[in-house]
Amino acid sequence: DIIDGQTFGLIYDQDGSPVTGGDGSAFISSDNDFSSLLEVGGRLFNITHFESRPGAMYLTELAQAPGTGMLTPLTTRNIDFSAWGGLWVPCAGSVTPWNTHLGSEEYPPNARSVEEAETTDDIDDYFKPMVRYFGITDPFADSVTLEDIRSNFNPYLYGYPVEVSVDAAGTPSVTKHYAMGRVAVELAYVMPDRKTVYISDDGTNVGFFMFVADTPGDLSAGTLYAAKWHQTGTLNGGSADLEWLSLGHADQNEIKAGIDSGLVFSDLFETADPAEDGTCPAGFTSVNTTDGLECLQVMPGMETVASRIETRRYAAMLGATTEFRKEEGITFDPDGQKLYVAMSEVTQGMEDFKKNGVERDSYDKGGNNDVRLPYNKCGCVYALEVGSDSDIGSDYVAMNMTGIVSGKMTDYPDDSPYANNSCDVNGIANPDNLTFMTGKQTLIIGEDTGSGHQNDAIWAYNIQSGELTRIE
Repeated sequence: DIIDGQTFGLIYDQDGSPVTGGDGSAFISSDNDFSSLLEVGGRLFNITHFESRPGAMYLTELAQAPGTGMLTPLTTRNIDFSAWGGLWVPCAGSVTPWNTHLGSEEYPPNARSVEEAETTDDIDDYFKPMVRYFGITDPFADSVTLEDIRSNFNPYLYGYPVEVSVDAAGTPSVTKHYAMGRVAVELAYVMPDRKTVYISDDGTNVGFFMFVADTPGDLSAGTLYAAKWHQTGTLNGGSADLEWLSLGHADQNEIKAGIDSGLVFSDLFETADPAEDGTCPAGFTSVNTTDGLECLQVMPGMETVASRIETRRYAAMLGATTEFRKEEGITFDPDGQKLYVAMSEVTQGMEDFKKNGVERDSYDKGGNNDVRLPYNKCGCVYALEVGSDSDIGSDYVAMNMTGIVSGKMTDYPDDSPYANNSCDVNGIANPDNLTFMTGKQTLIIGEDTGSGHQNDAIWAYNIQSGELTRIE
Protein backbone atom coordinates (compact mmCIF):
# COMPACT_ATOMS: atom_id res chain seq x y z
CA ASP A 1 0.00 0.00 0.00
CA ILE A 2 1.11 3.54 -0.74
CA ILE A 3 0.24 5.83 2.17
CA ASP A 4 0.91 9.54 1.82
CA GLY A 5 3.48 8.79 -0.88
CA GLN A 6 5.36 6.08 1.07
CA THR A 7 5.27 2.36 0.21
CA PHE A 8 4.46 0.29 3.29
CA GLY A 9 7.02 -2.50 3.67
CA LEU A 10 9.62 -1.13 1.25
CA ILE A 11 13.05 -2.04 2.65
CA TYR A 12 15.77 0.62 2.70
CA ASP A 13 19.55 0.35 2.94
CA GLN A 14 21.92 2.26 5.23
CA ASP A 15 21.99 5.24 2.86
CA GLY A 16 18.22 5.56 2.73
CA SER A 17 17.89 4.07 -0.75
CA PRO A 18 15.46 1.23 -1.53
CA VAL A 19 17.00 -2.24 -1.43
CA THR A 20 16.81 -3.77 -4.89
CA GLY A 21 17.40 -7.22 -6.30
CA GLY A 22 19.69 -8.28 -9.10
CA ASP A 23 16.92 -7.49 -11.59
CA GLY A 24 16.54 -3.97 -10.22
CA SER A 25 13.17 -4.60 -8.59
CA ALA A 26 12.51 -3.07 -5.16
CA PHE A 27 12.42 -5.37 -2.13
CA ILE A 28 9.01 -4.97 -0.49
CA SER A 29 8.73 -7.33 2.47
CA SER A 30 5.54 -9.31 3.03
CA ASP A 31 6.84 -10.68 6.34
CA ASN A 32 5.23 -8.34 8.82
CA ASP A 33 4.99 -9.88 12.27
CA PHE A 34 4.40 -7.82 15.42
CA SER A 35 2.52 -4.51 15.56
CA SER A 36 2.14 -2.20 18.54
CA LEU A 37 -0.25 0.66 19.21
CA LEU A 38 1.15 3.66 21.11
CA GLU A 39 -0.99 6.61 22.15
CA VAL A 40 1.28 9.65 22.53
CA GLY A 41 0.15 13.22 23.12
CA GLY A 42 -3.35 12.47 21.90
CA ARG A 43 -2.07 10.86 18.68
CA LEU A 44 -2.13 7.15 17.84
CA PHE A 45 0.92 5.44 16.33
CA ASN A 46 1.45 1.93 15.01
CA ILE A 47 4.93 0.35 14.81
CA THR A 48 5.11 -2.72 12.57
CA HIS A 49 7.90 -5.30 12.22
CA PHE A 50 8.98 -6.73 8.88
CA GLU A 51 10.73 -10.03 9.66
CA SER A 52 13.25 -10.14 6.83
CA ARG A 53 16.96 -9.65 6.09
CA PRO A 54 17.41 -6.69 6.03
CA GLY A 55 14.48 -6.10 8.34
CA ALA A 56 12.45 -2.99 8.93
CA MET A 57 10.09 -1.25 11.29
CA TYR A 58 7.50 1.15 9.98
CA LEU A 59 5.95 3.98 11.97
CA THR A 60 2.37 4.72 10.92
CA GLU A 61 0.12 7.39 12.35
CA LEU A 62 -3.48 6.28 12.60
CA ALA A 63 -6.82 8.02 12.88
CA GLN A 64 -9.48 6.24 14.92
CA ALA A 65 -13.16 6.76 14.22
CA PRO A 66 -15.28 7.49 17.30
CA GLY A 67 -17.85 4.83 18.04
CA THR A 68 -16.67 2.16 15.61
CA GLY A 69 -12.98 2.30 16.51
CA MET A 70 -12.07 1.91 12.82
CA LEU A 71 -8.39 2.68 12.19
CA THR A 72 -7.21 4.51 9.09
CA PRO A 73 -3.54 5.15 8.24
CA LEU A 74 -2.65 8.81 7.74
CA THR A 75 1.10 8.58 7.15
CA THR A 76 3.75 5.86 7.23
CA ARG A 77 7.54 5.81 7.07
CA ASN A 78 10.52 3.55 7.51
CA ILE A 79 12.36 3.90 10.83
CA ASP A 80 16.07 4.53 10.32
CA PHE A 81 18.34 1.88 11.91
CA SER A 82 21.56 2.92 10.16
CA ALA A 83 23.17 3.99 13.46
CA TRP A 84 22.79 0.39 14.65
CA GLY A 85 23.99 -1.46 11.55
CA GLY A 86 20.46 -2.01 10.33
CA LEU A 87 17.72 -4.27 11.65
CA TRP A 88 17.83 -8.06 11.52
CA VAL A 89 14.77 -10.38 11.43
CA PRO A 90 12.50 -8.50 13.88
CA CYS A 91 9.97 -11.03 15.12
CA ALA A 92 7.49 -10.59 17.98
CA GLY A 93 7.41 -7.82 20.57
CA SER A 94 5.54 -6.11 23.38
CA VAL A 95 4.61 -2.69 24.69
CA THR A 96 6.46 -1.59 27.82
CA PRO A 97 4.68 -0.20 30.89
CA TRP A 98 6.19 3.19 29.97
CA ASN A 99 4.51 3.11 26.53
CA THR A 100 7.37 2.24 24.21
CA HIS A 101 7.65 -0.46 21.56
CA LEU A 102 9.94 -3.35 22.59
CA GLY A 103 10.89 -5.34 19.51
CA SER A 104 13.32 -8.11 18.75
CA GLU A 105 15.95 -9.59 16.44
CA GLU A 106 15.60 -13.33 15.89
CA TYR A 107 18.09 -16.03 14.77
CA PRO A 108 21.33 -14.04 15.12
CA PRO A 109 24.16 -15.20 12.86
CA ASN A 110 26.75 -17.62 14.20
CA ALA A 111 29.84 -15.44 14.61
CA ARG A 112 32.15 -18.45 14.83
CA SER A 113 31.11 -19.76 11.42
CA VAL A 114 31.45 -16.31 9.86
CA GLU A 115 34.97 -15.89 11.24
CA GLU A 116 36.11 -19.41 10.33
CA ALA A 117 34.68 -19.39 6.79
CA GLU A 118 37.26 -20.04 4.08
CA THR A 119 35.01 -19.27 1.09
CA THR A 120 31.64 -17.61 0.58
CA ASP A 121 30.16 -21.13 0.38
CA ASP A 122 31.00 -21.48 4.10
CA ILE A 123 28.75 -18.53 4.96
CA ASP A 124 25.20 -19.66 5.73
CA ASP A 125 22.85 -18.55 2.94
CA TYR A 126 20.46 -17.33 5.63
CA PHE A 127 22.99 -14.64 6.62
CA LYS A 128 23.93 -13.36 3.16
CA PRO A 129 20.83 -11.27 2.29
CA MET A 130 21.73 -8.85 5.10
CA VAL A 131 24.62 -7.43 3.07
CA ARG A 132 22.04 -5.83 0.77
CA TYR A 133 21.67 -3.27 3.54
CA PHE A 134 25.23 -2.18 2.77
CA GLY A 135 24.74 -1.80 -0.98
CA ILE A 136 25.59 -5.27 -2.30
CA THR A 137 22.65 -5.85 -4.62
CA ASP A 138 23.07 -9.59 -5.16
CA PRO A 139 24.80 -11.31 -2.23
CA PHE A 140 24.79 -14.65 -4.08
CA ALA A 141 26.63 -13.38 -7.15
CA ASP A 142 29.95 -15.06 -8.04
CA SER A 143 31.61 -11.64 -7.93
CA VAL A 144 30.88 -11.25 -4.20
CA THR A 145 33.93 -12.20 -2.16
CA LEU A 146 34.34 -13.38 1.40
CA GLU A 147 35.93 -10.02 2.22
CA ASP A 148 32.88 -8.23 0.76
CA ILE A 149 30.67 -10.11 3.21
CA ARG A 150 32.93 -9.85 6.26
CA SER A 151 33.69 -6.15 5.80
CA ASN A 152 29.98 -5.32 5.64
CA PHE A 153 28.52 -7.90 8.00
CA ASN A 154 29.30 -7.92 11.74
CA PRO A 155 27.32 -10.77 13.37
CA TYR A 156 27.56 -9.10 16.78
CA LEU A 157 25.36 -6.20 15.67
CA TYR A 158 22.26 -8.42 15.62
CA GLY A 159 20.21 -10.42 18.11
CA TYR A 160 19.01 -7.94 20.74
CA PRO A 161 15.80 -6.51 22.21
CA VAL A 162 15.09 -3.28 20.32
CA GLU A 163 13.24 -0.39 21.96
CA VAL A 164 11.51 2.35 19.97
CA SER A 165 9.97 5.41 21.61
CA VAL A 166 7.83 7.97 19.82
CA ASP A 167 7.51 11.58 20.96
CA ALA A 168 4.48 13.86 20.64
CA ALA A 169 5.81 15.19 17.32
CA GLY A 170 5.80 11.64 15.92
CA THR A 171 9.59 11.27 15.90
CA PRO A 172 10.94 7.77 16.71
CA SER A 173 14.07 7.05 18.77
CA VAL A 174 15.78 3.64 18.55
CA THR A 175 17.98 1.65 20.96
CA LYS A 176 19.32 -1.89 20.71
CA HIS A 177 19.71 -3.06 24.31
CA TYR A 178 23.10 -4.77 24.32
CA ALA A 179 23.09 -5.23 28.12
CA MET A 180 20.07 -7.55 27.79
CA GLY A 181 22.03 -10.16 25.85
CA ARG A 182 22.17 -11.53 22.32
CA VAL A 183 19.99 -14.54 21.52
CA ALA A 184 17.29 -15.45 18.98
CA VAL A 185 14.91 -12.97 20.59
CA GLU A 186 11.28 -13.89 19.96
CA LEU A 187 10.24 -11.13 22.31
CA ALA A 188 11.09 -9.40 25.56
CA TYR A 189 8.28 -8.87 28.06
CA VAL A 190 8.52 -6.31 30.89
CA MET A 191 6.84 -7.20 34.19
CA PRO A 192 4.77 -4.70 36.25
CA ASP A 193 7.78 -3.68 38.36
CA ARG A 194 9.18 -2.05 35.20
CA LYS A 195 12.57 -3.69 35.66
CA THR A 196 12.17 -7.50 35.41
CA VAL A 197 12.13 -8.63 31.78
CA TYR A 198 11.68 -12.14 30.39
CA ILE A 199 13.30 -12.95 27.04
CA SER A 200 12.30 -15.97 24.95
CA ASP A 201 14.93 -17.53 22.70
CA ASP A 202 13.50 -19.11 19.53
CA GLY A 203 15.12 -22.05 17.76
CA THR A 204 16.67 -25.40 18.65
CA ASN A 205 18.72 -25.96 21.81
CA VAL A 206 18.04 -22.50 23.18
CA GLY A 207 17.78 -20.98 26.65
CA PHE A 208 15.29 -18.91 28.62
CA PHE A 209 16.46 -15.59 30.05
CA MET A 210 15.54 -12.96 32.64
CA PHE A 211 16.99 -9.45 32.83
CA VAL A 212 16.67 -7.31 35.95
CA ALA A 213 17.36 -3.65 35.24
CA ASP A 214 19.16 -1.42 37.73
CA THR A 215 16.55 1.31 37.35
CA PRO A 216 12.84 0.80 36.63
CA GLY A 217 11.95 2.00 33.14
CA ASP A 218 15.58 1.96 31.96
CA LEU A 219 16.88 -1.16 30.18
CA SER A 220 20.40 0.13 29.58
CA ALA A 221 22.02 -1.64 32.54
CA GLY A 222 21.28 -4.61 34.73
CA THR A 223 21.93 -8.26 35.59
CA LEU A 224 21.13 -11.07 33.17
CA TYR A 225 20.03 -14.54 34.30
CA ALA A 226 19.57 -17.87 32.49
CA ALA A 227 17.17 -20.59 33.60
CA LYS A 228 18.15 -24.09 34.65
CA TRP A 229 15.35 -26.66 34.38
CA HIS A 230 15.13 -29.16 37.27
CA GLN A 231 12.58 -31.62 35.94
CA THR A 232 9.78 -32.76 38.24
CA GLY A 233 7.36 -34.42 35.79
CA THR A 234 6.79 -35.52 32.20
CA LEU A 235 3.02 -35.32 31.69
CA ASN A 236 1.36 -32.78 29.38
CA GLY A 237 4.58 -31.06 28.35
CA GLY A 238 6.38 -31.71 31.61
CA SER A 239 7.14 -29.65 34.69
CA ALA A 240 10.21 -28.34 36.46
CA ASP A 241 11.50 -26.12 39.21
CA LEU A 242 13.55 -23.24 37.85
CA GLU A 243 16.93 -22.06 39.08
CA TRP A 244 18.28 -18.75 37.79
CA LEU A 245 22.01 -18.59 37.09
CA SER A 246 23.55 -15.12 37.00
CA LEU A 247 25.46 -14.14 33.87
CA GLY A 248 26.64 -11.00 35.63
CA HIS A 249 25.98 -7.28 35.41
CA ALA A 250 26.60 -5.12 32.33
CA ASP A 251 25.68 -1.76 30.92
CA GLN A 252 25.04 -0.56 27.41
CA ASN A 253 28.21 1.42 26.95
CA GLU A 254 30.71 -1.29 27.91
CA ILE A 255 29.11 -3.83 25.57
CA LYS A 256 28.82 -1.31 22.75
CA ALA A 257 32.51 -0.50 23.14
CA GLY A 258 33.35 -4.18 22.69
CA ILE A 259 31.20 -4.49 19.57
CA ASP A 260 32.54 -1.26 18.08
CA SER A 261 36.11 -2.45 18.62
CA GLY A 262 35.51 -5.20 16.06
CA LEU A 263 35.59 -8.21 18.38
CA VAL A 264 35.32 -11.59 16.68
CA PHE A 265 34.51 -14.99 18.14
CA SER A 266 38.14 -15.97 18.74
CA ASP A 267 38.64 -12.83 20.84
CA LEU A 268 36.08 -14.21 23.28
CA PHE A 269 36.71 -17.96 23.31
CA GLU A 270 39.43 -20.50 22.90
CA THR A 271 38.10 -23.73 21.40
CA ALA A 272 39.05 -27.40 21.34
CA ASP A 273 37.68 -30.47 19.56
CA PRO A 274 35.29 -32.61 21.62
CA ALA A 275 35.94 -36.31 22.07
CA GLU A 276 33.62 -38.88 20.55
CA ASP A 277 31.63 -39.08 23.81
CA GLY A 278 31.18 -35.29 23.95
CA THR A 279 33.74 -34.61 26.65
CA CYS A 280 36.37 -31.87 26.39
CA PRO A 281 40.05 -31.49 27.23
CA ALA A 282 40.97 -30.15 30.66
CA GLY A 283 40.14 -26.48 31.05
CA PHE A 284 37.36 -26.51 28.44
CA THR A 285 33.61 -26.75 29.01
CA SER A 286 31.41 -28.95 26.86
CA VAL A 287 28.22 -27.23 25.67
CA ASN A 288 25.46 -28.15 23.24
CA THR A 289 23.48 -25.19 21.90
CA THR A 290 21.94 -24.07 18.62
CA ASP A 291 25.46 -24.09 17.22
CA GLY A 292 25.99 -27.73 18.17
CA LEU A 293 28.50 -29.48 20.42
CA GLU A 294 31.50 -27.31 21.29
CA CYS A 295 34.39 -27.20 23.77
CA LEU A 296 34.84 -23.62 24.96
CA GLN A 297 37.04 -21.61 27.29
CA VAL A 298 36.45 -17.90 27.87
CA MET A 299 39.46 -15.69 27.20
CA PRO A 300 40.72 -13.90 30.33
CA GLY A 301 38.90 -10.64 30.99
CA MET A 302 36.23 -11.27 28.36
CA GLU A 303 33.55 -12.68 30.66
CA THR A 304 31.26 -9.64 30.68
CA VAL A 305 31.24 -8.98 26.95
CA ALA A 306 30.94 -12.72 26.20
CA SER A 307 27.90 -12.92 28.48
CA ARG A 308 26.12 -10.34 26.32
CA ILE A 309 27.20 -11.00 22.75
CA GLU A 310 27.53 -14.80 23.04
CA THR A 311 24.80 -15.13 25.65
CA ARG A 312 23.55 -18.63 24.89
CA ARG A 313 27.04 -20.16 24.71
CA TYR A 314 28.12 -18.38 27.89
CA ALA A 315 24.96 -19.45 29.74
CA ALA A 316 25.53 -23.07 28.73
CA MET A 317 29.08 -22.89 30.08
CA LEU A 318 27.67 -21.85 33.47
CA GLY A 319 25.31 -24.84 33.49
CA ALA A 320 22.08 -23.20 32.29
CA THR A 321 19.62 -25.26 30.25
CA THR A 322 20.01 -24.83 26.50
CA GLU A 323 17.67 -27.59 25.32
CA PHE A 324 14.40 -25.81 24.64
CA ARG A 325 12.88 -26.07 21.18
CA LYS A 326 10.91 -23.26 19.53
CA GLU A 327 10.36 -20.95 22.51
CA GLU A 328 7.86 -18.33 21.46
CA GLY A 329 5.38 -15.91 23.05
CA ILE A 330 5.25 -14.62 26.63
CA THR A 331 2.40 -13.00 28.54
CA PHE A 332 1.44 -12.38 32.17
CA ASP A 333 -1.68 -12.67 34.35
CA PRO A 334 -1.28 -10.03 37.09
CA ASP A 335 -4.23 -11.39 39.07
CA GLY A 336 -2.99 -14.97 39.18
CA GLN A 337 0.68 -13.92 39.29
CA LYS A 338 1.56 -16.34 36.52
CA LEU A 339 3.69 -15.97 33.43
CA TYR A 340 2.79 -17.96 30.31
CA VAL A 341 5.28 -19.15 27.70
CA ALA A 342 4.56 -20.94 24.41
CA MET A 343 6.79 -23.78 23.24
CA SER A 344 5.96 -24.39 19.60
CA GLU A 345 7.40 -27.91 19.70
CA VAL A 346 8.54 -30.30 22.41
CA THR A 347 11.19 -32.00 20.33
CA GLN A 348 14.92 -32.60 19.83
CA GLY A 349 16.83 -31.15 22.81
CA MET A 350 13.67 -31.39 24.93
CA GLU A 351 13.63 -35.16 24.36
CA ASP A 352 16.03 -37.64 25.93
CA PHE A 353 18.77 -38.39 23.37
CA LYS A 354 16.17 -38.51 20.59
CA LYS A 355 14.85 -36.58 17.63
CA ASN A 356 11.15 -36.88 16.89
CA GLY A 357 10.98 -40.01 19.01
CA VAL A 358 13.90 -41.75 17.29
CA GLU A 359 17.22 -42.40 19.02
CA ARG A 360 19.76 -39.64 18.29
CA ASP A 361 22.46 -37.99 20.39
CA SER A 362 22.95 -34.74 18.40
CA TYR A 363 21.02 -32.49 20.77
CA ASP A 364 22.08 -33.89 24.18
CA LYS A 365 25.66 -35.12 23.76
CA GLY A 366 28.01 -32.92 25.77
CA GLY A 367 25.17 -30.94 27.30
CA ASN A 368 23.28 -31.19 30.58
CA ASN A 369 20.33 -33.24 29.28
CA ASP A 370 18.18 -31.41 31.84
CA VAL A 371 14.97 -31.77 29.80
CA ARG A 372 13.82 -35.35 29.16
CA LEU A 373 10.27 -35.27 27.80
CA PRO A 374 8.11 -37.31 25.44
CA TYR A 375 8.17 -36.12 21.83
CA ASN A 376 5.30 -33.80 20.90
CA LYS A 377 5.61 -31.93 17.61
CA CYS A 378 2.32 -30.12 18.34
CA GLY A 379 3.77 -28.06 21.20
CA CYS A 380 2.71 -26.87 24.63
CA VAL A 381 1.93 -23.73 26.63
CA TYR A 382 3.54 -23.49 30.08
CA ALA A 383 2.48 -21.61 33.21
CA LEU A 384 5.18 -20.18 35.47
CA GLU A 385 4.42 -19.06 39.03
CA VAL A 386 6.29 -15.90 40.00
CA GLY A 387 7.37 -14.70 43.42
CA SER A 388 9.91 -12.62 45.32
CA ASP A 389 13.61 -13.38 45.39
CA SER A 390 15.65 -11.05 47.59
CA ASP A 391 18.97 -12.24 46.15
CA ILE A 392 17.87 -11.36 42.62
CA GLY A 393 16.04 -8.24 43.77
CA SER A 394 12.73 -8.86 42.02
CA ASP A 395 9.20 -9.74 43.03
CA TYR A 396 8.58 -11.38 39.66
CA VAL A 397 11.00 -14.30 39.56
CA ALA A 398 9.60 -17.44 37.89
CA MET A 399 9.91 -20.34 40.32
CA ASN A 400 8.59 -23.25 38.27
CA MET A 401 7.31 -24.20 34.84
CA THR A 402 4.34 -26.51 34.19
CA GLY A 403 2.66 -27.53 30.95
CA ILE A 404 -1.03 -26.60 31.02
CA VAL A 405 -2.27 -27.21 27.47
CA SER A 406 -0.61 -29.32 24.80
CA GLY A 407 -1.35 -30.25 21.24
CA LYS A 408 -2.06 -33.87 20.43
CA MET A 409 -0.27 -35.64 17.59
CA THR A 410 -2.83 -37.32 15.33
CA ASP A 411 -2.67 -39.42 12.17
CA TYR A 412 -5.87 -38.83 10.20
CA PRO A 413 -6.67 -41.36 7.44
CA ASP A 414 -6.57 -40.21 3.83
CA ASP A 415 -10.37 -40.34 3.53
CA SER A 416 -10.90 -38.14 6.61
CA PRO A 417 -12.07 -34.54 6.12
CA TYR A 418 -9.11 -33.67 8.36
CA ALA A 419 -6.49 -35.56 6.32
CA ASN A 420 -3.08 -33.84 6.22
CA ASN A 421 -3.55 -32.34 9.69
CA SER A 422 -0.93 -33.96 11.94
CA CYS A 423 -2.23 -32.44 15.18
CA ASP A 424 -5.75 -32.94 16.57
CA VAL A 425 -7.96 -30.26 15.01
CA ASN A 426 -9.75 -29.85 18.35
CA GLY A 427 -6.56 -28.78 20.10
CA ILE A 428 -3.61 -26.47 19.59
CA ALA A 429 -0.83 -26.93 17.05
CA ASN A 430 2.51 -25.14 17.40
CA PRO A 431 1.49 -22.34 19.78
CA ASP A 432 3.29 -19.08 19.08
CA ASN A 433 1.96 -15.69 20.15
CA LEU A 434 0.17 -15.31 23.49
CA THR A 435 -1.76 -12.60 25.26
CA PHE A 436 -3.80 -12.61 28.47
CA MET A 437 -7.23 -11.02 28.87
CA THR A 438 -6.85 -9.51 32.32
CA GLY A 439 -9.90 -10.00 34.50
CA LYS A 440 -11.37 -12.60 32.15
CA GLN A 441 -9.29 -15.65 33.23
CA THR A 442 -8.59 -16.17 29.54
CA LEU A 443 -5.33 -16.90 27.75
CA ILE A 444 -5.32 -16.24 24.01
CA ILE A 445 -3.12 -18.64 22.02
CA GLY A 446 -2.15 -17.99 18.40
CA GLU A 447 -0.69 -20.72 16.19
CA ASP A 448 2.17 -20.64 13.70
CA THR A 449 1.97 -24.09 12.20
CA GLY A 450 2.85 -25.89 9.00
CA SER A 451 1.75 -29.52 8.98
CA GLY A 452 0.03 -29.37 12.37
CA HIS A 453 -3.11 -27.66 11.13
CA GLN A 454 -3.89 -26.76 7.54
CA ASN A 455 -5.07 -23.37 8.78
CA ASP A 456 -3.58 -21.47 11.69
CA ALA A 457 -6.11 -20.94 14.46
CA ILE A 458 -6.51 -18.68 17.48
CA TRP A 459 -7.74 -20.23 20.72
CA ALA A 460 -9.19 -18.99 24.01
CA TYR A 461 -8.09 -21.06 27.01
CA ASN A 462 -9.93 -20.61 30.31
CA ILE A 463 -7.27 -21.05 32.99
CA GLN A 464 -9.88 -21.97 35.65
CA SER A 465 -12.00 -24.52 33.78
CA GLY A 466 -9.35 -25.70 31.32
CA GLU A 467 -11.82 -25.20 28.47
CA LEU A 468 -10.20 -24.57 25.09
CA THR A 469 -12.29 -22.75 22.49
CA ARG A 470 -11.39 -22.12 18.87
CA ILE A 471 -12.04 -18.51 17.94
CA GLU A 472 -13.92 -18.69 14.63
